[in-house]
This record gives sequence, structure tokens and C-alpha cells, in this order.
Amino acid sequence: MSPSPHALTINAQSLAKNINRVIVLDCRFSLVDTTAGQRDYDQGHIPGAHYCDLDKHLSGSIETHGGRHPMPTSEQFVQQLRRWGISEHSEVIVYDDQKMAFASRAWWLLNLAGIHNVRVLDGGYQAWLQAGYAKDRRKPAEKSGDYTYQPEFDLSNTHSFEMIIETLNSEAFKLIDSREPVRYRGESEPIDTVAGHIPSAQNLPWNDVTNEAGYIQPQSFHQERWSAFADTPKSTVIYCGSGVTACVNLLSSAIAGHEFSIYPGSWSDWISHKDAPISTSS
Repeated sequence: MSPSPHALTINAQSLAKNINRVIVLDCRFSLVDTTAGQRDYDQGHIPGAHYCDLDKHLSGSIETHGGRHPMPTSEQFVQQLRRWGISEHSEVIVYDDQKMAFASRAWWLLNLAGIHNVRVLDGGYQAWLQAGYAKDRRKPAEKSGDYTYQPEFDLSNTHSFEMIIETLNSEAFKLIDSREPVRYRGESEPIDTVAGHIPSAQNLPWNDVTNEAGYIQPQSFHQERWSAFADTPKSTVIYCGSGVTACVNLLSSAIAGHEFSIYPGSWSDWISHKDAPISTSS
């Protein structure tokens, strides 16, 4: 499972001291301009970092159902892991510049694939630059993939549309909507075709997990945030718009010492089912 909660993030100073023995993934991305992350990477990144693209590396093919960012297949993912030189024994650091939104998605998928020594850079790329460390424009060479690691995603803590429908009215079942309050309430929906939220879901916005500068909130914040769900770990399910920013809340819950589930398809999958119930009340 995930490493101990205090080990889920790393600061820029610790990364700099260990830069030569870890594998670093640059996960910067923009949902508005999907090529912006690659351009930012090309203009400068943490030395030795590989570029990890949300659409190309952390998502699979879009189908009728599954949402805007469906999971890649384990076969697709392991091929990419090999190119980055990642095996089950690797220590991996992931970062972005969007309050851990895309780095947390990488953290989650790596853990699903059995890579458990993964940490998110606290404060992201700006923290690295503000600490005075150098950036690089060179791309590290891809690896030959000559090891035998064959991961399979552990889906035991994931929920499908069908699983949620079956338990939606159960008092023991708890849903967490990670989107901004205006999207949760259905007052504004800038991305998906239908506004609202899954009935009975509570709203815990993902962007509260860090401060405005992108640094993780103190331990006490995470413990208090998830204290009401501590007794129902297997029946507490986190979702967002497409299974990306929900991973920030999942990281927060892991820091608090809990192991909750995620609905990877999230709202964009939910509304792809024409009979799915929708709520706009808070």
C-alpha cells in the first residue's frame, strides 16, 4: 500500500539532495490548452525529469462511458514505466504547477501499479525555482526496459458506475465530490455537458488541500478533514469531474492515514449514463 503518511510529499531541498537516485516525473498540464504542459517542460524543468502527459500517459482512450480521462490499461502503463526506467523498487517524485492536481493523478496510478515509493513535490515546480535550484531543457534518455516487472492495476479501491448505483441509497455509503462548490451545486459547469452532482454526495473541494501557493496543508488539516469518514474507509468514495483532481483528495486522505476509494470515471462518466440521477441541491 502507500508509504506512511509523512512520506507522501517531499520538499525541494530534500529532492535536490537526492536528485541522482530518484526518478522524477514532470506532470504539468492544462485542461484548457492540452499542449501547454509539454511546452512548459521544453522551456525548463527539474534536471533529469521525464515529461508525464495527462492525456498521453495517465489516461486511456475515450469511449462512450468511462469519462473524459479514463484509466490507461495496465499494459499501456507498464510500457511507459519501462521507458521512464521505473520498476517496483524505484523511488519516484512527481510534480506539477497546479496545486498537485496532475501530480496526484500520477501518484495514484503508480500506486495502483505497485509502485509505492512515490512522493509529490510540495509546492510544485515553483517551489523548486524559488529555492534557487537550476532548471534544465535537456530530455533524459528513455530506458530500454530490460527488467521483467509486469504490474497489474489493483482495482480493489476503485468504484464503477454500477457499484455506486447499487449502494447509492445506503446510509453507510458516503460520496465525496471534489469539485469547486459552484460546479457541485450545478450553478456553473464549464467543462461537462450536464451540471450538478451525484445525489447524497458531500462537497470537499480539492483545491483546499493546499494553500494558494500550492504547498500542502498541515497534518492537522487532513486529519480533521477526514475524521467524519474514518470509520467507513471501504464505503467512502471520492470523485471529481474526470478522475483527476479527486486524486488530490485521495492524497489528503492518505496523509491523514485513511485508505478511501475513488470513482475513476467520476462526473463525466456518471452523466454518460442517461438514467443516472442528478442533484443540484447542496
